[in-house]
Amino acid sequence: MKALVLSGGTGSRLRPFSYSMPKQLIPIANKPVLQYVLEDIRDLGVTEIGVIVGEREPEIAAVLGDGSALGVHVTYLRQDLPRGLAHCVALARDFLGDDDFVMYLGDNMLPQGVREAADEFRLLRPAAQVVVQKVADPRAFGIAEVGPDGRVARLVEKPVEPAGDLALIGVYFFTSAVHLAVDSIRPSARGELEITDAIQWLVTAGAEVRAHEYGGYWKDTGRVEDVLECNSELLDKITHRVEGDVDAHSVLIGDVVVESGARVVRSFVQGPVIIGAGSLVEDSHIGPHTSVGRDCELRGTHVDHSIAMDGASVSGLHGVHGSLIGRSAAVSSADRGNPHHRLVVGDHTRVEVAA
Repeated sequence: MKALVLSGGTGSRLRPFSYSMPKQLIPIANKPVLQYVLEDIRDLGVTEIGVIVGEREPEIAAVLGDGSALGVHVTYLRQDLPRGLAHCVALARDFLGDDDFVMYLGDNMLPQGVREAADEFRLLRPAAQVVVQKVADPRAFGIAEVGPDGRVARLVEKPVEPAGDLALIGVYFFTSAVHLAVDSIRPSARGELEITDAIQWLVTAGAEVRAHEYGGYWKDTGRVEDVLECNSELLDKITHRVEGDVDAHSVLIGDVVVESGARVVRSFVQGPVIIGAGSLVEDSHIGPHTSVGRDCELRGTHVDHSIAMDGASVSGLHGVHGSLIGRSAAVSSADRGNPHHRLVVGDHTRVEVAA
């Protein structure tokens, strides 16, 4: 089996961050979303991975390289413009050959992994298998109508009157039968080749298409709120580890990771929290569910339920909550006061707010 990871989207819902970095590289608990995806695929025993990229290929390649650091081999496949998920399959035709493959959206987080789905696909080998999860509002998703035997009867994109609540969550397993389906469909009303149309073609042609219901945590990290929620979910799983320096005047409570080269000085840190390598936390209160990236500086501040990306600095502020602070951004106080701050600050930005 091979894998196809889709990482060419524009990330419009994550602006301003997606102006300066691919959305798939947004860090969750100090690790890019795309790295979690590749590790999940590797844990399925799949090591040949094609990554669909757009104009941000150099940045993605700088993080993933050839994949050897993660124990896989990465082949980059360039897509000039977003033309639909089925177009990605057509683009990867030579790479995929006639092998079975798993297709995985590169901004999806499924921390419990999809091994059960992969095992089921390998055992039954339907033409296609979609991974689904029950959702509260099926009208916002692509929905699979599934029979009692697990076979998909129909796929409907954002149905006005849903016949079910099983949403497609961005992981698909295919045999080579999908290539004929992709060749047989036409662009949708929005001008893209839709993978749901290709799967529906298989259903209509009488091929076996199955659904596997995923019971773990799933999040599409397409919005700031989703990124922060997912960060909290993963931080809840960390284990206390101190490799950096914590002075005698600091207090760590709960599960806190202080990476090598990081320093905590005269500060109170209430986990779960990660403080990245080379970062300084001084005279500060770091509350739960906060990720501090590498080489950050937090001085005289109170931050919780937030992400500070690599190189960010926050000084003289209290009440920074639910915030996403970009790489090398600087946030500092300008005036007196004590407001509650919620910040979405892009890379290399400088912001002064009332302290």
